[in-house]
Amino acid sequence: MSANGVTLVSSNRCFGGRQEVYSHDSEQLKCKMLFSIYIPPKAVDGVKVPVLYWLSGLTCTEQNFIIKSGFQRYASDEGIVVVAPDTSPRGLNIEGEDTDYDFGTGAGFYVDSTQDKWKDNYRMYSYVTKELPLIIEQNFAVISGCQSITGHSMGGHGALICALKNPGLYRSVSAFAPIANPSKGKWGQKCFKGYLGDNPKDWEEWDSTLLVDKYNGPPLNLLIDQGSTDPYLADDLMGKNFVESCAGAKVPVIYRLQEGYDHSFFFVSTFIGQHIAHHAKALYDSIA
Repeated sequence: MSANGVTLVSSNRCFGGRQEVYSHDSEQLKCKMLFSIYIPPKAVDGVKVPVLYWLSGLTCTEQNFIIKSGFQRYASDEGIVVVAPDTSPRGLNIEGEDTDYDFGTGAGFYVDSTQDKWKDNYRMYSYVTKELPLIIEQNFAVISGCQSITGHSMGGHGALICALKNPGLYRSVSAFAPIANPSKGKWGQKCFKGYLGDNPKDWEEWDSTLLVDKYNGPPLNLLIDQGSTDPYLADDLMGKNFVESCAGAKVPVIYRLQEGYDHSFFFVSTFIGQHIAHHAKALYDSIA
């Protein structure tokens, strides 16, 4: 089935709604992209509802979240659409795109690349904030402009920068174990050098810990969960740096260090219901 440029790949009944996957030809990324969408019962019946965007982490596709997190029961109960795109362009035959797990394929890092080899295709930031929302509004029963964003690890970084760089675009933002200060961490520095070049000044507009210092907009309704035994916490994630910047900028944030939890989807699935409820309240309050 095709409509308005999207083609249905799979559809499954799930908690009274539909868990579906679609493909489309992306203008921003210049390749075929996949995204998943959970449509709750109300929206299956044609009632327009709010939408939550989920951004996944390194090595993930649109599949990991919909299979491993168990979010669908909560999205069904709360009556929100949940969209999860892939994490990068694929199959472009760019030299080096498949060399490392943490750069290139599966590692778009939600930035718009400026470097010659990557700049025509690796534009995940513009894809997530501009192209994909338009596709969703044109093809599904969602309320225009009533959206929130969340994500995990690299996707948590993506959720934070998308919200901070676009005041008012999202009604709420949350993250699980986000790469919160990427210009200081190993994962972030590798991707920033590859996609943005060697000048650290060019990285600043993509680092949430630095962006929050300049934030001037409506409340972010910001929630972060971090596992205390996450092996990447010290060298890659650096959530405390972000919290300190929020305090200095007087930007409220709920930061919860969850004792004994790690970086896995076991951690995500434990708290995803609370994040869905957090976003549903913000979304429905905004249209009350």
